Amino acid sequence: MRAHWMITAAGFGSLLLLQHSASAHHSFAAEFDRNQSITITGSVTKVEWENPHARFYVDAKDETTGEIANWDFELASPNGLMRRGWTRNSMKIGDVVTVTGFKAKNAPHVGNASTVTLASGKKLFAGSSAETENPQTSAPTTEPTTTK
Repeated sequence: MRAHWMITAAGFGSLLLLQHSASAHHSFAAEFDRNQSITITGSVTKVEWENPHARFYVDAKDETTGEIANWDFELASPNGLMRRGWTRNSMKIGDVVTVTGFKAKNAPHVGNASTVTLASGKKLFAGSSAETENPQTSAPTTEPTTTK
């Protein structure tokens, strides 16, 4: 009886974890505005190398208030970034970077990064979900397959 209860509890816990990770993911159009492109230059304050999206934070001067704002930028998954040449050490706290991307619809200092240019001039492509969605339908696009 006790083993049955433990198996049931473990199954229920697994379902809760799956539901949490599924609800954490979103389409680009649900959170970001393709019509509000941004370019931000500032100093990296934090890097989070986690699924479903890596994130990094940049202190940059807010052009409207003149104050320093801490921007939160979403990237692709760590696996997607590694396929684009990133490593955990590509960007470090204190690095000055220029980020191009798109603003969030409902948060003032949140964005989806498209490219990150390091102070050295090296440009890293961020694997933005804007690259893989059709702007008319917000559905993932598919690349045509060719046969030879």
